[in-house]
Amino acid sequence: MSRDRLILYSSAFIRALATGMIGVLLGIYLAQVGLSTARLGIVIGAGLAGGAVATLIGAVWGDRIGRRRYLVLLAILGIAGAAVVAAASQALVLGVASFLGMLNGMGRDRGPALAIEQALLPATAPDHERTRVVAWYNVLQDVGHALGSLCAGLPVVLRRFAHLSELDSLRAPFALYALLMLATLVLYLGLSSAIEGVRRARAVPVTPESRRIVARISALFALDSLGGGFLTTALISFFFFKRFGAGEGTIGVLFFGARIMNAASHLGAAWLAARIGLVNTMVFTHVPSSLLLLTVAFAPTFPIAAILFLLREGLVEMDVPTRTSYVMAMVKPEERLYASGVTSIVRLGAWAVAPSFAGLFMQGISLATPLFLGAGMKIAYDILLYRAFRHLKPPEERAPQP
Repeated sequence: MSRDRLILYSSAFIRALATGMIGVLLGIYLAQVGLSTARLGIVIGAGLAGGAVATLIGAVWGDRIGRRRYLVLLAILGIAGAAVVAAASQALVLGVASFLGMLNGMGRDRGPALAIEQALLPATAPDHERTRVVAWYNVLQDVGHALGSLCAGLPVVLRRFAHLSELDSLRAPFALYALLMLATLVLYLGLSSAIEGVRRARAVPVTPESRRIVARISALFALDSLGGGFLTTALISFFFFKRFGAGEGTIGVLFFGARIMNAASHLGAAWLAARIGLVNTMVFTHVPSSLLLLTVAFAPTFPIAAILFLLREGLVEMDVPTRTSYVMAMVKPEERLYASGVTSIVRLGAWAVAPSFAGLFMQGISLATPLFLGAGMKIAYDILLYRAFRHLKPPEERAPQP
């Protein structure tokens, strides 16, 4: 399993590199193609909806299709979707390609491949190391996100040295995205048969207790993700682009710094969770991050907004490895693919809904409206999560039985 873990770490890094780059550029690219802000939001939402559907298929039929085979199929669809988006300009074609290719405007890799990989990782470590293994997985993702954000400056380089037009320079990163997804496909072909688990003709039976836990936490994740859907990287990049006139290169550097802050916070989350618990770490770091986000909307200049945004990014992702570790700890090993799939579907589905409304609000009310709505929903989620789960402990936090 150590070789498989290395492959999963590598594929997560490469996929995050691609997602980090496209997350910064997607909104700007769609605007340059000629889409209105409302249609821009719909296309971004279509990509997230495609990811939700693919995650549902993986959760229900993943063991019957074969985990490795399904991961390869996801990579192929990602390649095809990016290629079509790079060549198209019609809103309908862009929306369909974004859906089938599962293009992720979140700027963070939260797609169907992630759901499968998260279900596989816990089996590679004992309970007391589970959070650390997941944390390092997320660190590698955020390093990939950070470098991908720097790659968002590629159009500037191409315009200066290759003398491409502005639109053509924005199309080029989608070709690079397709090549990166091809690299993940090759990696997946190297996974061993150990990752397949037990092939079953029917879905794994899930205990009523696990169903209750997954249902309760998924309902809360839906609220959190609905708020997050108003705050995709594509939409925030568009906010900085329109509000302050920041260029792709500048925004790319900003998100590079943001992802470095995310990566450091994941290691900090594992350290903090070992001392105050997983649920406490999730809540007590997430609320301040939402309050910081609200201040970005009032920032008078880009440098001030950038500093506030970076401070927010240093806290907002501390709930990611702790959340994954908590969900995987509260169900049986054979139920992990189900739990990871259901929670990922809920999150992706909620993310897919919000960008369309965010685009309408940015066009009809204010550019900052999604920031207010997103932060408010996330604070409500944290309060409800703490009330519902503060007494439900994972195995490593329970007192030993006499």
